[in-house]
Amino acid sequence: MTSLIRLVVSNYNEIEEINKEIMVESWPMMSSPGPMLCIVGTYLAFVLKIGPKMLENRPAYQLNGPLIAYNAFQVIFSIWLTIRALDPSIVRVILSPKCNNSSRSLTDIDVQATISATAWWYHIAKMSELLDTVFFVLRKKQNQVSFLHVYHHTMTAVFSWCYVRFLPGEQGALLGLLNSFVHIIMYAYYLIAALGPQYRKYLWWKKYITWIQLIQFIIMLGYLMMTLAMDCKVPKALTYFFMTNVIIFIYLFSDFYRKAYKKKEL
Repeated sequence: MTSLIRLVVSNYNEIEEINKEIMVESWPMMSSPGPMLCIVGTYLAFVLKIGPKMLENRPAYQLNGPLIAYNAFQVIFSIWLTIRALDPSIVRVILSPKCNNSSRSLTDIDVQATISATAWWYHIAKMSELLDTVFFVLRKKQNQVSFLHVYHHTMTAVFSWCYVRFLPGEQGALLGLLNSFVHIIMYAYYLIAALGPQYRKYLWWKKYITWIQLIQFIIMLGYLMMTLAMDCKVPKALTYFFMTNVIIFIYLFSDFYRKAYKKKEL
């Protein structure tokens, strides 16, 4: 335990030096967690309490136009993030996450700057995706504001900030790449659904989105376990945190799939 704590502190100090060099604190919303926490706190208050109460005696908003524009934006943003995460320097880090017993625990400064900058844009994407739940509430689809949905959006928004600011380990690159790719598919589905009932015949693949999400988490878990088994020189505290949340997501998404689809098949 003592050696693990020593390693975590060493990783953190080294990352802090790199973050100072690439001036992460000067990036928008990175100097303090205040703005991020304010947005997330407002989000939780609105979707869990204020929004449902405000709409209690009012008709649901239709929002067809805004939903089409929003989902189209998210598809384009996710494609752009995926392409950005496929930068050759990031791909090399994903394929070889310091598992060669190098004395360096982190990537070179230029590569780390590329990872951190991409992770910052990923954080902006996660903040924008909080609108998913806001649209559910405004359309009075409170049944879709599940624990899984709110937990997933809250955790990704908060932790993506922490990742950029405090512990941008190399192993997060694959997770961001996979998640951005999956979101291309997911928001494409939502975009088609928003176009109107005449397009429902093209939405037969809804349940496969959950399959794709589960496959994504299984790949993530396998990759993280590999970095531990091979004693890769990456921040292990970050690996354990990622693994814990990936396992939680596997359980929650599996439970959602079972309740949403398996019971209907019986």
